[in-house]
Amino acid sequence: MTSTSDGRRSPHHHAEPHHGSVTNKLNWLRAAVLGANDGIVSVAGIVVGVAAATAERQPVFTAGIAGLAAGALSMAVGEYVSVSTQRDTERAMLQMERQELKSQPAVELDELTGLYEKRGLTHETAVKVAEELTAHDSLAAHAEVELHIDPEELTNPWQAAISSAVSFTLGAVLPLIAILVPPSSVRILVTVVAVLIALAITGWVSARLGGANPLRPTLRVTVGGALAMAITFGIGHLVGAAVG
Repeated sequence: MTSTSDGRRSPHHHAEPHHGSVTNKLNWLRAAVLGANDGIVSVAGIVVGVAAATAERQPVFTAGIAGLAAGALSMAVGEYVSVSTQRDTERAMLQMERQELKSQPAVELDELTGLYEKRGLTHETAVKVAEELTAHDSLAAHAEVELHIDPEELTNPWQAAISSAVSFTLGAVLPLIAILVPPSSVRILVTVVAVLIALAITGWVSARLGGANPLRPTLRVTVGGALAMAITFGIGHLVGAAVG
């Protein structure tokens, strides 16, 4: 977004992407990558554990599908509740701000001026910017600077729930296919390799979206997935031996 020397938006700002919109899209994309990562690790742990206990495909398939369905639904419900709470909080904060703007506009104008001064503007410029933005849309002006909320882009719980469920499912499909397609003698090895490669990719993508160096996040998620599969394999092997 471009601005003039006194801090006002230029007439051409509509042609540029809104920073908040870009940030929200990146956050959703990062959440989708993490959801896929959860699906990979969760279902990989289940199917590897069951495969260590039995050579039959049917129990592995049943356990994998059950884990996929339960995980996707759990992710969806959890995200819906979490984001609904966040949305309710945002709405309450905006409603309180509306009341304060209506009951004490002068105090709110001084508050907005002070916020712009803290951002580095001179008092005179801050007053001018605050007055012009208040005249244009007082709620939007305060929401952006004081509350860090865009009233037009509140979080959507349904979007979060569906996105989480879909991303988890897509991630979960990989270990399920990897464990069922190969022969029994190599299915665990194939699954482990496929899962570690997929986790390395999701770790790298997540780090890049966050602007971080991808090496350490990629190692963390890969090692974590490897440990999860090793532990569930050990448990499945012990249970299978005990039951058998």
